[in-house]
Amino acid sequence: MNHKILVVDDEESVRHVVSYTLEQAGYAVDTAANGDECLDKVYSFQPDLVLLDLMMPTVDGWEVLRLLRSNPETEAVPVVLLTAKGEIHDIMFALQQGAADYITKPFGKQELLERVSRVLE
Repeated sequence: MNHKILVVDDEESVRHVVSYTLEQAGYAVDTAANGDECLDKVYSFQPDLVLLDLMMPTVDGWEVLRLLRSNPETEAVPVVLLTAKGEIHDIMFALQQGAADYITKPFGKQELLERVSRVLE
């Protein structure tokens, strides 16, 4: 079975690059451009992993993470933050809030694939 990954980022270019990289590696991918769309697609697409940007309009990544962790239907879905925010306090806070991993932009293709693979194991 191909793992399903939801890529959530308000920048279309990031969604495209990440989606392409993951699809080339054999993953089934869907995308969302903001937190509201992410929350809808988590229920319709039922991903095995969510790659989530923090800084987005409407509902930001912190709130999406909080909502996913607080819902019994989505609390077990791994969330990997993929963000430009690279401060150590952001990373520590994310892990405390239930993120499975934290990738700082810019990132390499190999780093992305290795971290996704590790979280899905």
